[in-house]
Amino acid sequence: MGGAGSRPSARPGARPDTRLAYLDGLRGAALVLMVINHTARWWIDTHMTWTRYALIYVTLTLAAPIFLFLVGFCLPLALRPGQDTSFAGLARHFVPRGVRIILAGFLLNLVVFHDEPILSGGVLQTIGLAIVAMVPALWLVRVPGGAAALMAAAVIGYATFVAAFPALMGFVQRHAAIGLVLFYDFPPWPWLSLVLLGLVLGWTWLEAHRRSPEAGARYLQIAALVGAALVAVFFLYDWWMATPVRFGMKRDFILNRHWTPRGAALAWVIGMVLLSLAAAYWVMEARRVRPRWLVILGQTALFLYFIHQIIAYTLVRNWLAWRFNGWPAFWLANAVFLVVLLGLGWGWLGLKQRLEPLRARLRQRLWSRAVA
Repeated sequence: MGGAGSRPSARPGARPDTRLAYLDGLRGAALVLMVINHTARWWIDTHMTWTRYALIYVTLTLAAPIFLFLVGFCLPLALRPGQDTSFAGLARHFVPRGVRIILAGFLLNLVVFHDEPILSGGVLQTIGLAIVAMVPALWLVRVPGGAAALMAAAVIGYATFVAAFPALMGFVQRHAAIGLVLFYDFPPWPWLSLVLLGLVLGWTWLEAHRRSPEAGARYLQIAALVGAALVAVFFLYDWWMATPVRFGMKRDFILNRHWTPRGAALAWVIGMVLLSLAAAYWVMEARRVRPRWLVILGQTALFLYFIHQIIAYTLVRNWLAWRFNGWPAFWLANAVFLVVLLGLGWGWLGLKQRLEPLRARLRQRLWSRAVA
């Protein structure tokens, strides 16, 4: 997951195959959070305790937002030296990948979620559409004033969703099938706003990093301060308003039974994303602590996002009917599950390396036929 990878190839002198470990590590951490979110909902069938509810809410508000933010953040880093950065060149590079991810989302519906229409929206569909939709944004961010215009577009996108929410509630009730396609499980509107935010910050961070690694580090220090301030706003607001349930979905927008942050919860989401980004950089780049297992999970996050749902939902929950209602058993089962996923990710990396020359020739041939 995460769009076009995390290569800092636009930096002069960088090798095309160089990756930034902290972005892979952060993506891996987001995958772990998403796995726990799913197992907390699928592997426990007792009544909903406050502990379980808070675990589901916190992992929900961190995992997918980090993935979507990284889609935008990594796109500028995916450009190689000398690459065609015209609009057509960017489209040729990114559109096929976005389309493949959208198709993977529909395939996941077909394989796992039989009780939902195959065209229902999902995180993979939003990520794939975001990669396609960010092509003009990636072209625009390089022109003077482009970054500010994209930030304004991100704010407007979310603000219009807030204003339109009452009408959208009625729309999805009257047009259930269309609602499942357009407004289901992190829908493009308003979540592309977070992708736009990531793209602008990724571009401006890369510009700072090009000047010097120290400038890039200072940029993320500022991001950490902004993130900490936003998280503080979240907790101070709840303290001031005496919010009865801090980590609860009733405070937020619920459309088609799926969540979008509102008010103070929006400060929590953006603040935690920025803090997570800065923390990953400090641990894995500044301190050079790079857990290989976390990097592997991040590098294979798209594959593991797909396969973990087949295992957790179809195999364990439905076919085997296993439940882990006690917390010790639940956490032990998750630990074993993550080890299995790590092994699958390691094997997938090896297979991709062997198949990459064939895939590159096939992509070039398909694109040549498409534009012929």
